[in-house]
Amino acid sequence: MRKRILAVLLLFALLTSPAGAASVPVETQMRGVWVSSVYNMDYPSAVTTNSATLMAEADEILDKCVELGFNAVFLQVRPSSDALYRSEIFPWSRWLTGTQGTAPGNNFDPLSYWVSGAHARGLELHAWINPYRVTRSGETEWEAMDSSNPAKQHPEWLIEYRDNYYYDPALEEVRQLVVDGAAEIVRKYDVDGIHLDDYFYPGEDFDDSASFSRYGKGYSDIGDWRRNNVNLLVADLDEALHKLKPEISFGISPSGIWENSGFDARGSLTNGHSAYSENYADGLFWVQNGIIDYICPQIYWEIGFTQADFSVLLDWWHEAVRGTDVKLYIGLGDYRSAECTDTESVWYGPDEIARQLDLVDSSGKSNGTIQFRYGSLIDLPALGAAVKKHFAAVPAIPPQPAGTPELPELPTDPGSLFDVFSLFLYSITH
Repeated sequence: MRKRILAVLLLFALLTSPAGAASVPVETQMRGVWVSSVYNMDYPSAVTTNSATLMAEADEILDKCVELGFNAVFLQVRPSSDALYRSEIFPWSRWLTGTQGTAPGNNFDPLSYWVSGAHARGLELHAWINPYRVTRSGETEWEAMDSSNPAKQHPEWLIEYRDNYYYDPALEEVRQLVVDGAAEIVRKYDVDGIHLDDYFYPGEDFDDSASFSRYGKGYSDIGDWRRNNVNLLVADLDEALHKLKPEISFGISPSGIWENSGFDARGSLTNGHSAYSENYADGLFWVQNGIIDYICPQIYWEIGFTQADFSVLLDWWHEAVRGTDVKLYIGLGDYRSAECTDTESVWYGPDEIARQLDLVDSSGKSNGTIQFRYGSLIDLPALGAAVKKHFAAVPAIPPQPAGTPELPELPTDPGSLFDVFSLFLYSITH
């Protein structure tokens, strides 16, 4: 019945939209939220081995996500070469129990609990991993890491950068480690997706000159070589994950600016941090080559901001995915409102996020949003209330479960009555 209703809504949209319109019905949009584990930002709120506490906090967050109107949760399960799940590759996270390698009590597996709890509430659960980061707190953290950690087992895979350690993206062994870790999650847990954020190369001055000398033959520019290293990882993940679970959703959330037009004519009319040049994350390549299912640029600036206008970037990314089968989700920076104390700032209070949600929905230029982060909606109750009000206006229908026949592609010529009538017949006969 839900599919038939959705089909009729799509039919209505075709009949009432101008020719060439490519809007995405609000009813089918992603409404996701990031739940961070690093620094105990969201889950758990404090390190503990107590399984009852861990379960109660998960239940509270999932219930609140339903109340606010979200339909998907992006849970950070590998913040730093570690795991918030029972892994044969990575040790238990210190952000979970306080000591890396120490398991929760009563044989409790947080990811298993989150997946079952999310699905019981009609939510998707996406496992969010950080591929290269090993430490966040320098040498102290390194010394305290469990001896079973792959980073400890293979220090030759690491590069130190600004007092922290990162896996070297140039190494085939590192790419395989990341792929194996993601594949392990998909094999063991009924997750709806694997998600990477914007942590790729940590900076332009990353000291990988030795690796470039050894592996960079054929590249005159180290930046091009670094981007290729990341592209190889993304392609490997795409192939491995979909081989295991064809319906899995694999996507990445890079920084909101692919590249500024002042450096590359293909870029946006912006002047800010560039994922392409500073993190060596070539989102345009991933989209054009179809090696991700969705892209979610983190557009954490306000509408009208001179250096990086939210609306300009929404338009740019819409054009980037046009003609591909890659979905576009927009990453919203709720944290900016939650942390803002300047009453003169556009970010003070919930209004800017509300405006951005309205723009995304009314423009029809994306497949939805993911909001950073859960705790921001709790820290600023007015923000949570605004998000709830927005989502309540037109409740989003969760994506169809695996195995459900998909609706046919919408007709390319909205004026074709035959195509429209075919869609209507499909809606009432399936």
